[in-house]
Amino acid sequence: MDLDLQDKTALVTGATAGIGLEIARTLSREGAAVTISGRSQDKLDAAIAEIAASGGAPVAGVLADVATADGVAALTAALPRVDILVNNLGIYESKAFGDIADADWSHIFEVNVMSGVRLSRAYLPAMLGKNWGRIIFISSESAIAVPEDMIHYATTKTAQLSIARGLSQLTRGTRVTVNSVLPGPTQSEGIEAFLRSQASDPGAPIAQIEAEFFATARASSLLQRLIDAKEIASLVAYVASPLSSATNGAALRAEGGLLNSIA
Repeated sequence: MDLDLQDKTALVTGATAGIGLEIARTLSREGAAVTISGRSQDKLDAAIAEIAASGGAPVAGVLADVATADGVAALTAALPRVDILVNNLGIYESKAFGDIADADWSHIFEVNVMSGVRLSRAYLPAMLGKNWGRIIFISSESAIAVPEDMIHYATTKTAQLSIARGLSQLTRGTRVTVNSVLPGPTQSEGIEAFLRSQASDPGAPIAQIEAEFFATARASSLLQRLIDAKEIASLVAYVASPLSSATNGAALRAEGGLLNSIA
């Protein structure tokens, strides 16, 4: 399917690995002119080379920490306008609620929430002026099914749903859309360490640990496996495209049936 992205520009944050990397790769293959951001020049260069090796339109990189106001200012100065903004940057950790200090709450909000707030605030006006644009927040199934050991993370993901829905209401009558995508547990950098931290036997083979995780911590999953980042990227690319023009203000699930509800 041709997603008609050949004349579009896109920014994907947190795109040097995992879901963000696959989103950038997929948008590039579909013809969009993609820019990725990151805090490490080496990781940026490696991601750009990896995407280039996959074929598709050229990809640019901007060295900036978009978890900070200064980083967002540097990025938007280098890239004043985009057609498609994918707010993918995010961090997570497993931590008992009583051990989550104020600094932990502040840090995870700056990274997961404020990065998207600042970038959306910077790019939405020009999208509205042009009468075309896409803003996509990469949220999580944890926004709805809150894990007891990741309450601070889940709270940021719920906040993203509210922000996306609120911003979508500012696009009324235009060809700009704002949506959220909710991945489930996905193959990404650091996922093995996370799964081992949850396992009854952290030294067991990773396949055994993955099976235990889905049998216990995520028993409601219908897939009963980690999602491939490409599976998330395919949905995001569609939502980013002109083909998705009737989808606005939505929270779109790609969580493998983990959420046991129809709404």
